[in-house]
Amino acid sequence: MSFENFRKSFAGVLRRETEQKTYRSSSDLSVLREIERVGVGCFWATDETGKIIYVSENAERSLERDGFQIIGRPLVEVFKDASHGAEKTESRNLAFRIQSRSDLDNLIVRIDHEEAASNRHGRYWRISGAPLVDDEGNFRGYRGNAADITDEFREQCAVARQSQFDELTGLANRRRLDEKLSSIITSRKGRCCALMMLDLDRFKQVNDSMGHPAGDELLKQVGDRLAALVKDKGEVGRLGGDEFQILLPDVEDRGDLAELAGRVIQMLSQPYSINGRRAIIGASVGIAIAPFDGISASELIGSADMALYRSKEDGRGVFRFYTAELRAAASFGVQLEEDLRDALEKGELSMAYQPLVDPLDNRAKCFEALMRWDHPQRGRISPAAFIPIAERSDLILHLGEWALRQACKDAEQWPDDVRVAVNVSARQFMQANMPKLVASALSSSGIKASRLTLEVTESVFIGGVEAVDEIFARLDRLGVRLAMDDFGTGYSSLGYLKRAPFKKIKIDQSFVRGCTESGDTNPAIISAVVALARALKMETVAEGVEAMDELELVTQRGANLVQGYIYSPPLEQHKILENFAKAEWIFKPDGPPRHRADRISLYRRVGLIHEDHYYDVMLRNLSKTGARIEGLEGVPTGAEVVLDLGGGQLVVSNVIHSAERSQGLQFETSLISDGYNGLMTRHRVSPYLLAEAGMPLAALGQGNTPFVMRSDGQKRPPKFVQHDIGQ
Repeated sequence: MSFENFRKSFAGVLRRETEQKTYRSSSDLSVLREIERVGVGCFWATDETGKIIYVSENAERSLERDGFQIIGRPLVEVFKDASHGAEKTESRNLAFRIQSRSDLDNLIVRIDHEEAASNRHGRYWRISGAPLVDDEGNFRGYRGNAADITDEFREQCAVARQSQFDELTGLANRRRLDEKLSSIITSRKGRCCALMMLDLDRFKQVNDSMGHPAGDELLKQVGDRLAALVKDKGEVGRLGGDEFQILLPDVEDRGDLAELAGRVIQMLSQPYSINGRRAIIGASVGIAIAPFDGISASELIGSADMALYRSKEDGRGVFRFYTAELRAAASFGVQLEEDLRDALEKGELSMAYQPLVDPLDNRAKCFEALMRWDHPQRGRISPAAFIPIAERSDLILHLGEWALRQACKDAEQWPDDVRVAVNVSARQFMQANMPKLVASALSSSGIKASRLTLEVTESVFIGGVEAVDEIFARLDRLGVRLAMDDFGTGYSSLGYLKRAPFKKIKIDQSFVRGCTESGDTNPAIISAVVALARALKMETVAEGVEAMDELELVTQRGANLVQGYIYSPPLEQHKILENFAKAEWIFKPDGPPRHRADRISLYRRVGLIHEDHYYDVMLRNLSKTGARIEGLEGVPTGAEVVLDLGGGQLVVSNVIHSAERSQGLQFETSLISDGYNGLMTRHRVSPYLLAEAGMPLAALGQGNTPFVMRSDGQKRPPKFVQHDIGQ
C-alpha cells in the first residue's frame, strides 16, 4: 500500500475521533491492526495543538518497555534531530513544517523525552505524515506512519563514524577536519577560523624504545589532553602518525591563540605514564588564521603547515604564526642549506666567545663559544638563521663536532683557570659516540676536562630517559662540567636537575629582561632558581643582562655569573688573546642605567595613514608600546595616525614627539610577541574588507596595504611633507 493510499484510508478512519479511547473502540481500528501485522509499520496521530494522541498499540508497548511514554506529549518534544549534533536541523525542520502545516516526508528522528534522557538505547524512526482538515476546513492535527530503523540507523552511524573519526584516539580524522574547515570558510565570506597544526617532538624515539603499543597508548593520552584543554572551543583531530590539528571557529585574536598554543606545548610536555614506565615528549605548533592567511581551506592548511615547519626549524617545543615572509624564507633556507654544507670546507665558519663574569669582581671565569658564519655573498649570517637549518639534517652533527674541537683548541691558549662552554644540540647529545667525541676533543687539545662545560637545553630529556641518563653518566665520568641552558623556557621539570649531574644553571634572558619593571614577577623567579641551585650546589648564570639596573638586581639576588652586553659582546679569539697578554682579566660593566622596554632596531619601509593620505616612512625601532619613524616633516605632536606594519597590521597611534624628520609614536593598543624575537598586532584587517576598498581578494601579503583612501569627495591636501626615504 502506498503512503498516499494509506493516508486517505487512515484519514477516513480518524476524521471524527480525537481521543485515544475513541480510536481504540472504533470498529475500524481492526483494519489498522491488520495493516500493522502485515508489516506496513506503525501509525501516529496528533491533535490540533500538536500533542500525540495516538500511536499504534504494538509500537506503544515496545516504547513503554524501553521507558518511553509519549502519549500526550508535544510531537516536537518527542521527535528530535537524529544527528546528535549541536545543530538541531531536523528538529527545527520538523517544527517549521508542523507550524506551516506541511507534509512530512521520510524524516529521520530520535524518540526522546525527559524520562529517556539517560537511555543509551534510544529509538530512531523514519516518519511521514500529513495535516488533517475536517469538512469545515478546521485543522485537526497530523496523521502519519513511521518505521523503526534503529538497527539500520546505528549501523549507518557506525560506518559514518569510521569515515569521520580516528579509530585509535576517537578524535576527528583528516577527512572530517577538512570538510568542517571548508564548511566554516565557505559558510560566510570573511568568517574567521584559526588552525593549529601540531607535531609531537621525539615521539619516534619513544615508539622505537618502548614499542608500538606504548606509542599507541601515548597517542591516546595526547588526544585526551588536547580534548580536555580545547573543550567546546573547537575540534581536535588526529591527521595520522603523530600529527594533530585543532580547529577553532570564529577565533582570530593572535594574543589568545599564542596563550593557547603555549598551554598546549606545556601540557603535552608533561611526563606520561605508560605501562609503569615514564615517557617525555614535546610538541611543535604552527598557527594560521582564515581569511588573513588563506581564503580557502587548502590555502590555510598550507600556511599552517609552513608555520609548523618553521617551529621545528626554530628548535621545537615552540609555536610559530604563519607570515607571508615564511614563503620567501623557505626558498632562502633551501639555498642556505646547500651553502652551509660547503662552509666548513671553505673556512667560512669561525668561533666567537662571550665572557661569563663574576659580578663581585668583574673577572671573567668562563667564555661561551658561539658560532659565526661569514658568507662570501650574503655577509654575516646569524646563528638564529643557520643553526635551525643545520638541525633538520645531519649538518648539525658535523657543525657540532667542529665547534667542540675548535673551542677546546682555542681554550688551550687561555689561562688554566678560565673555562670554555660549548652548546650541544639535543640531536648531537643523543649520539651514542658523544662521550667518545668529547674525550677525543679533550685529548687533541690537551685541556683538562674540568675546563670544558657542555651546555644542553631541557629538550635532551624528551624521549627515552634511560639513554639520556647513560650519556650523562659517561660524560660525568670524563670529568667535564654540565650546564642546563635556558632554564625555565622549555619543558621545565625539577626532576631533570635531580637526574643529571649539572654543575651550572643558566637563567634564561626572558626572566632577566624587564625584571626591574614595577609589578614584574621575574625577580621572584630569579630568586627561586638561585636558591634551588644553591641547595643543589650548582652555579647560576644570568643571561642577557644589558642595563645597570638589571645587573644590580641579579647580583643582589645571588647570581654567581653574569653574561650579556653589559660586560661584552662575543669576542674573536685574537681579541681574547690580546687581553690575556695584557693581563686584562677585568670586564667593566657598561650599559644604560635602566632597562627599557624591548626595542627592535629596524630599517624597514612601512606606511603611515593620516586622514585620506598614505605616506611612506622608515621604521627605525619598534617596541610593544611605540615606534620611531623617519621620512616626514611637519608632523605636529598630538596628531592621530595609523601605522601600517604590513600584512594587514594597522596600529592606531599618537605622535608624542616630533623633531625635523623623525617622530615618536605611542600605540593605543600594545603589540604582542610573535613567539620568536618579533612583535605583531593581535588583530589584522580582513582581506574581504580590503576587497571592498578596491584591492583584489587574496590572503594578506607581506608588504604594506596600499589602501584606496575614502574621503568625503573633497580631496584635502596632505598635512605632512613626504621626503625620499631611499631603498
